[in-house]
Amino acid sequence: MDAGRRIIIDTDPGQDDAVAILLALASPELEVMGITAVAGNVPLALTQKNARMICELAGRHDVRVHAGAVRPLVRRLVTAEHVHGRTGLDGPQLPEPTMPLQQKHAVDFIVDTLMAEEPGTVTLCPLGPLTNIAEALNRAPAIAGRIREIVLMGGGFFEGGNVTPAAEFNIYVDPHAAEIVFSSGVPIVMMPLDVTHKALTTASRVAAFRELGSRVGIATAEMLEFFERFDEEKYGSDGGPLHDPCVIAYLLRPELFRGRLCNVAIETSSEVTMGMTVIDWWGVTDRPKNAMVMRDIDSDGFFALLTERLGRL
Repeated sequence: MDAGRRIIIDTDPGQDDAVAILLALASPELEVMGITAVAGNVPLALTQKNARMICELAGRHDVRVHAGAVRPLVRRLVTAEHVHGRTGLDGPQLPEPTMPLQQKHAVDFIVDTLMAEEPGTVTLCPLGPLTNIAEALNRAPAIAGRIREIVLMGGGFFEGGNVTPAAEFNIYVDPHAAEIVFSSGVPIVMMPLDVTHKALTTASRVAAFRELGSRVGIATAEMLEFFERFDEEKYGSDGGPLHDPCVIAYLLRPELFRGRLCNVAIETSSEVTMGMTVIDWWGVTDRPKNAMVMRDIDSDGFFALLTERLGRL
């Protein structure tokens, strides 16, 4: 783990996005160069505001938040208020943000940052649909060779999908963007549902956040209690999956995860399987291996890391 790993978080908060942002801001090993918002769980007007609210909850008014794509590249926007609530951050009562939204568009910020920094020093951490990242790659193809890696939450294979039988939400919302990213040649680490469905917010794990006694700990518990009610009913589990913080946890403690290098292809033509991530786990094709696909997580270690870090805020 190198000191001061520099990251851009691309996000559509979302309660689980919020916890991922809090984890990053609580971790001195990571330098959050900026947060870029994208339409996804809720429309862009809410995701950019939610990102600022979370920065303020963490006491980090200095973080630059940029608004990006208002809709997917090709398809109409699909949102998930039925999971995340009307605001995307239902659960806690958080004040309206006072820190400003940056003037620069998220895609320009991503391109300009990657072109200004030394090649191989900036990691992109997409937690939502990949629209901003794909637009940046389209606008400035030269950035592909400058990105250190893309560590993303999205897709699923053995677990199937969570928004259709075949597709996970982030990829389904903008499958054409996902296709651009996965064919970019940039090193990719993928956290699919196969991993995140093993990271469950059990009652005792949520209680540990509440017992921190801080504003952050209590707000996190309130967010997770709201967010998990949908998944508990759907999956019949004790707690819901905590998807997006897996991305940040991987940067901090990669040994918590296990997976393998695979080819990942994105379905963009069939409505039945639109947005499916077709993962060649068994190596049955000769398609090039384009992503390190994680499948297992040390969930106790993951929640211990989360609780310890959020306790610092």
